[in-house]
Amino acid sequence: MTLQTPDHDEAHGGGLGSRLNWLRAAVLGANDGIVSTAGLVVGVAGATDERGVLLTAGLAGLLAGSLSMAAGEYVSVSTQRDSEKAALAQEKRELATEPQAELIELTEMLEGKGLDAQLAREVAEQLTEHDALRAHAEVELGIDPDELTNPWHAAGASFLAFTVGALLPLLAIVLPSAADRLWITVIAVVAALALCGWSSARLGFAPVGRAMLRNVGGGVVAMGVTYAAGSVLGAAGV
Repeated sequence: MTLQTPDHDEAHGGGLGSRLNWLRAAVLGANDGIVSTAGLVVGVAGATDERGVLLTAGLAGLLAGSLSMAAGEYVSVSTQRDSEKAALAQEKRELATEPQAELIELTEMLEGKGLDAQLAREVAEQLTEHDALRAHAEVELGIDPDELTNPWHAAGASFLAFTVGALLPLLAIVLPSAADRLWITVIAVVAALALCGWSSARLGFAPVGRAMLRNVGGGVVAMGVTYAAGSVLGAAGV
């Protein structure tokens, strides 16, 4: 009897976890763009209702925030990539100088994953014959040699995510009339933060309601504090 593989589109392998991490980072980047830009423009709106001033402040905040996030992500991921490359280089040296010790090490790690001693040895030998460096990279280091983290991709994704998030409160504050811009901005920001909270919770398999409430609450507090500060400074003629 021949077993047939079911026809479905379920994803397997390390690529799924990597994609989820990127999606989560994009959601969090957009969330940062929403909160920081909303806090900035609402604070300025508390001091003045001039559209040009609001636009200037919002664009400055958008560019500063997106570039800062991109630079920080680039530095962070570059450091991670350097560490991964160094670990792979060390593993390559050890395989060249101490192949038997490395085989024993791989066998023991496979035993730790639940294989019995004999099967672990057989699997370790087959993996070593096929691609010793890849076997140790994946089992010992948790690294896919063909999918090292890319700092430029991370920086670009962070820049784009922050920019998309920041555009919403910026457009909401400058496009409506002076009488309507504040409440429209608050509603737009609350809705966007609720969506970000929902998305991050679903991606992380966390309770949705709590994440949405926490996200919206933080954004509302930020806008309330900056608006109050702007109003005080505006009233003082600063």
